[in-house]
Amino acid sequence: MGFDLIRDSTVGQIVNYLSSGRILPYPDQLSGYVVPRRFLASSDAKDNGEQLSGATTPSELKRESSPVTLAPATGKLEDGKDVHDPFLVDWEENDPDNPQNWSFRKRCFVGFSIALLTFSVYIGSAIYTSCIPGLIVEFDVSLVRATLGLTLYVLAYGIGPMFFTPFQELPLLGRNPVYMTTLFLFVVLQVPIITAKNMNTVLALRFLTGLFGSPALATGGASMGDIFPANPYAIGVWALGAVAGPITGPVIGGFAAQAESWRWPMLELLWIGGFSLVFLCFLLPETYGPTILLRRARRLRTLTGNLELKTATERAGKARTVNGQIYDALVQPLILSIEPVVLFCDIYIGFVSFADAMFYLWFEAFPLVFTDIYHFNEGVEGLPFLGFLVSGTITYAFYCLYIIFHLDPRTARAAADNKELAPEVKLELGLMASISIPTSVLIFGFASKASIPWIVPVIGAALYLPGIYLVFQSVINYLTTAYPNHGAPILAANALFRSAIASVFPLFGRAFFHNLGLGPGSALLAGLAFFLMVVYAVLLKYGHVLRKRSKYAISD
Repeated sequence: MGFDLIRDSTVGQIVNYLSSGRILPYPDQLSGYVVPRRFLASSDAKDNGEQLSGATTPSELKRESSPVTLAPATGKLEDGKDVHDPFLVDWEENDPDNPQNWSFRKRCFVGFSIALLTFSVYIGSAIYTSCIPGLIVEFDVSLVRATLGLTLYVLAYGIGPMFFTPFQELPLLGRNPVYMTTLFLFVVLQVPIITAKNMNTVLALRFLTGLFGSPALATGGASMGDIFPANPYAIGVWALGAVAGPITGPVIGGFAAQAESWRWPMLELLWIGGFSLVFLCFLLPETYGPTILLRRARRLRTLTGNLELKTATERAGKARTVNGQIYDALVQPLILSIEPVVLFCDIYIGFVSFADAMFYLWFEAFPLVFTDIYHFNEGVEGLPFLGFLVSGTITYAFYCLYIIFHLDPRTARAAADNKELAPEVKLELGLMASISIPTSVLIFGFASKASIPWIVPVIGAALYLPGIYLVFQSVINYLTTAYPNHGAPILAANALFRSAIASVFPLFGRAFFHNLGLGPGSALLAGLAFFLMVVYAVLLKYGHVLRKRSKYAISD
């Protein structure tokens, strides 16, 4: 496993290319490699039904001994193997290079690496909250202006996927080049933030770091799908890892800011991002299947001289230039957004956006409760966020049990009757779980009193995570099922919608709770949550009607 990981990583690919395959070689770059007989035929042989003997291969190349003749009428080789397209470079049976055929141990390691990448960027949002008091003092700015560093970061990682995701869907690039390039910029730009002499520099660079960190947040789920296809458990683990970033940010940054200065949480972010960059450059392999096949096809063309050896994506893309493919990918989210069903989904996504927004709003509410009421110091005030980790772990266990004992048997029964479950079935769990959001807000708001132990609002806040986690999982599963051929642009557009709303809430969070009070303010938020549950229920009931009006969504 170790050799393959290093060879297929970003550094391994560079070393392999510069050494022309002599260092970290693939099997087809070794002198003893046996080229499949069908790949040795030239275009003339394909037309004439016979193999040419002058295929250009290295002198040390081993060939299978018996000659092979292609029968054009039947598309079969002389040995009886059915080959509809003998020059198509595709996965072989039990192909070890296919990410879905990797060992379970290797896939788990790669899944951990993807989660680490996501965590390293996502923690950058919440860790900044520990810097706000220090920024206010050093640069003499208002609370709202200091909080803009959080707002711009969250907004930017919603904008980024609209531009970066299309590039990661191109076989020419794949996942890793975009991941590593943007992560490198993300890490480098932490340095001028740490050394900033004014607030404008901090704000501008916070936006850029959020922008360059966005591929990990937007495409991490797709990378998990590359190695664990149609596996909700793997996506669930990745989502839980993503949630751990904002949760642990205040804990990690709070003690550093208290002991040193506002620059130290940003220095910690530099360390975390720098470690991830080095680790992933050496140990994160490419997971995008079309990219892996394209690289194989290039090597085989060089080895055999047969320029007709191409992948399915190369042949499908003959009529479309790379620029055309990028253009289509960039505008597709906008085109899909005007579909009636997608417009209604955006209203529904507002529910998730509202949940995200409240999560960031709590970054402002927690200091009011645990510092002003319970008198926690700057470091300890972040510890209540750990309650989310506990409830998140329990929620994930429940989610797995729900799939094993309810959703999977239900899907199997439908398959036995030659039917498929409607995509709206994926929304049922989210509707049931969404009740925990207003319940959590009410407990947190009205239990935050000096006469009530601090553990009560911590428990109340922790009840919030089951709602947001299960609603988010329901949204992702529903949209990817309803739009199986347009999942990436749909999710990119909705990520922008969600982040745009979530980024605004921290700006008025402190004033909101100060002016209304924790109890009344929480009651208002709970009321909005109950109202938006109605939107959720309407989509659950009438989603199939809206899907029939869309030319992109599947219909029953």
